[in-house]
Amino acid sequence: MKTVADALAAARTRGVDRLDAHLLLAHVMKQSRSWLLANDDVGLHEEQQQLMRSFIDRRANGEPVAYLVGEKEFYGLTLRVSPAVLVPRPDTETLVDWALELARSSSAPTSVLDMGTGSGAIALALKQNLQSACVTALDASAEALQVANENAGQLQLSVQFLLSDWWEGVAGRRFDLIVSNPPYIAGGDAHLSALQHEPQMALTPGGDGLGALRHIAGGASAHLKEDGWLLLEHGHDQASTVAAMLVEQGFGFVTTRHDLAGNPRCTGGRWR
Repeated sequence: MKTVADALAAARTRGVDRLDAHLLLAHVMKQSRSWLLANDDVGLHEEQQQLMRSFIDRRANGEPVAYLVGEKEFYGLTLRVSPAVLVPRPDTETLVDWALELARSSSAPTSVLDMGTGSGAIALALKQNLQSACVTALDASAEALQVANENAGQLQLSVQFLLSDWWEGVAGRRFDLIVSNPPYIAGGDAHLSALQHEPQMALTPGGDGLGALRHIAGGASAHLKEDGWLLLEHGHDQASTVAAMLVEQGFGFVTTRHDLAGNPRCTGGRWR
């Protein structure tokens, strides 16, 4: 693995995706992907070779690229990530788009709550685009909140982060908008094995996967202002169930939005 071309060939031999290999090598060499393409005969020194070998091994064993390089882009923000938090997904930008659309339709400053914030991705994307909003974010993991706070500091965005088991930390408070990307994968789902490197508590509540969604929907009315909105991300096959939950709880204007792949990804409603 003496040159850029050798390193990429070694990654390919181990079954590492071409884009992933380029991202890892660009990180190792502190160069851009375009630089790699134009300089495939450039040599790697010994330390770079060792680091790239380690990255290839770990990626071949399923560890996310974001954990290896320590960061992930989400909604135009570069966020620090670690195994304490989920890697932000492009699908979740659907939730942010919808939240911004609703917030911008109101002339009053918006109070927003992000439940299960993880890296802070949703909360920070909303604050970046709604400078006048008061954004609060909570998570039950102290390790996740440390990552979220570091991201807020790096981006110089003011968000209140709370250590809280769902509604526990916001008793008596009401918000104009509540958003959440909670754990929603069923406990027996075969896909969990492919996500073994990410925090399981952020992926699945066990059982049918709907426990966290039920808990949030059931408690939202006590924490929403009049005409406030609750927006929930969920699995591609859970939209009708989540919509029924919201209707049962008394929400109106219940709607589902689709992600870029056309899958039903977020369902929300307005508290009457």
